[in-house]
Amino acid sequence: MGQADSADRVGRIIRPEIPAAAAAFLAEQPMVVLAAADDAGRVWTGQLVGLPGFAHAEDARTVAVDARPVSEDPLAEPLRGARKVGLIALQPQRRRRMRVNGTAGPTDAGLRITTDQVYSNCPKYISRRAITEFRPTLPGPARRSATLDVRQQRAVSDADTFFIGTVDAEGNADASHRGGNPGFLQVLSPSRLRWPDYRGNSMFMTLGNIVTDPRCGLFIPDWHTGTTLQLTGTAEILWDESDFAPGAQCAIEFEITEVVEIPHAGPLRWGPPELSPVNPA
Repeated sequence: MGQADSADRVGRIIRPEIPAAAAAFLAEQPMVVLAAADDAGRVWTGQLVGLPGFAHAEDARTVAVDARPVSEDPLAEPLRGARKVGLIALQPQRRRRMRVNGTAGPTDAGLRITTDQVYSNCPKYISRRAITEFRPTLPGPARRSATLDVRQQRAVSDADTFFIGTVDAEGNADASHRGGNPGFLQVLSPSRLRWPDYRGNSMFMTLGNIVTDPRCGLFIPDWHTGTTLQLTGTAEILWDESDFAPGAQCAIEFEITEVVEIPHAGPLRWGPPELSPVNPA
């Protein structure tokens, strides 16, 4: 992709230890997004939520998360044992994020992650939004299906943000963020989506994983209601420029194999977005 020099340079910031600034940032966040594969090899991505400090560094190689997925979250079962995970902490208010990849094990309070990779990302494509309310509610029953219904398709098309979990050939997991103007995540059919891959910081964590293993999982939050939409399936990178949207370096198509929607899955309520000024039209 013509970015080898950039990739070599930015790759040097990845390290197994948690810098003090990253530890302080993590402890401020009320939400983290986690990705992991279940026993069947399906990749799921979802949220863990708590009061600031619920996710924190215990030492230079350990992150503790004092929360568990809600009971019907498809991440709940795989996180009951040791699992390779990817974690992203996103701060929409200030357009900041950090990522942690490693091995998680269950604890009495939630889980503990031994870190293999820790790094920060650029603020590109993050929609700025503020928390308006922390409203603990009981999640509604999960709705499971093989395809998106009309209402879910509309929610996907309206999204300005989603998260993607991927794995490499050895099963190491990664969680990443994707953002753009509403409509950038396209519904091609009830079981197929497409989105443009905009140029980021040339790390190619997500694209590299998809090349080696097409399984991945999407997490699309409803920032206003707390409802979550989790999709698992397989992805394909499209290199034909006729498939590209403006500003994209390639396109991704995603074939859905399962949909899980959980009404009011989390207590956070967020205000309207201020879209990133670098989003392509």
